[in-house]
Amino acid sequence: MPVIRLGEMVEKIKISDTIEMLATDPGVLHDIPAWCKVHGHSVISINEKTDEIIILVEKIG
Repeated sequence: MPVIRLGEMVEKIKISDTIEMLATDPGVLHDIPAWCKVHGHSVISINEKTDEIIILVEKIG
């Protein structure tokens, strides 16, 4: 589900804008970077906290 939401959000923003995603599923640690690589976007940071993961993604091209 986080990858689907990311795809929807990326369509709504401009190039070089960023999206901050909050997730609890550790699968996003692999899924979001893989999705970004396939779609040409950039993961700026991944911050793992006790009960959530915060991922910052930049829209490229």
